[in-house]
Amino acid sequence: MYIENQAVAPAIDLYEEIEALKIERNALILAHYYQDPDIQDIADYLGDSLKLAQIASQTDADVIVLCGVLFMAETAKIINPGLTVLLPDLDAGCSLAEGCPADAFAEHIARYPDHAVVTYINTSAGVKALSDIICTSSNAPRVIASVPPDQPILFAPDKHLGRYLIRQTGRDMLLWEGTCVVHDIFSEQEILRLKAEYPEALVLAHPECQEAILRHADHIGSTTSIIKFATSRNGGQFIVATEEGVVHQMKKMAPDNLYIPAPTDDGCACNQCPYMRKITLEKVYLALRDLQPEITLDEELRLKALRPLERMLALG
Repeated sequence: MYIENQAVAPAIDLYEEIEALKIERNALILAHYYQDPDIQDIADYLGDSLKLAQIASQTDADVIVLCGVLFMAETAKIINPGLTVLLPDLDAGCSLAEGCPADAFAEHIARYPDHAVVTYINTSAGVKALSDIICTSSNAPRVIASVPPDQPILFAPDKHLGRYLIRQTGRDMLLWEGTCVVHDIFSEQEILRLKAEYPEALVLAHPECQEAILRHADHIGSTTSIIKFATSRNGGQFIVATEEGVVHQMKKMAPDNLYIPAPTDDGCACNQCPYMRKITLEKVYLALRDLQPEITLDEELRLKALRPLERMLALG
């Protein structure tokens, strides 16, 4: 097992060292919008899960450093078996992926053999290998529409996203009872308080949020959709019900707007993903220096997981 060497000289300029190692390794740094602002600022490409998967499928780099969580790094490796894919901290997991283990999911879908299995990209490679097609929050309605209308659907793992999609598409779907640790704890009461304090503010929410939050939203969409909606307006006020990392890019793209992170039940407007925030500049530097921790996958598993991902990517 790789043991990370944390002995980084205090005088080192991490930005310069990372840039030099990127050139030396022919490496590409991909980062999710939920990363710490320092990580976002060193990334070659920023994106949500769909965008990062698309970029990973098109790169000519030799090394991908995935600044996100484990399922994202696995996705990059599934698509690019010949590349070295690094995740700077292997403990950067995901509550949705961890709440849907492949063995339990296999038993679940075996009870519904006539159902098409549509899984959210926030799953392990093992769960992807059991799926018919993958979706993200950006393309989920299009993916659902690709399933024949007379075929029942089993959707996993996020029940809130699943219920939102049922309303959006009119398709009846059997849902796995999973939730996102970030989006499941926004407070309806606190959002109503903010709406009273900022009556002109629009509520922007990710579909992983509970229905109690979505019913107050002026815009529901993926991370990218939320950013585009807010930054296309100048001088607006927005209550943002998703991971607060998105605010960093919003402020850079449309600094005249007011962005108010939605609070949780305890009133704290500091809803950070504990998994995403495990990635640090020091760990990115060490990953590039040592080419570790590297993502490896069994080839049979990779090929099984590749098929539903390719079906998703083929939809655009």
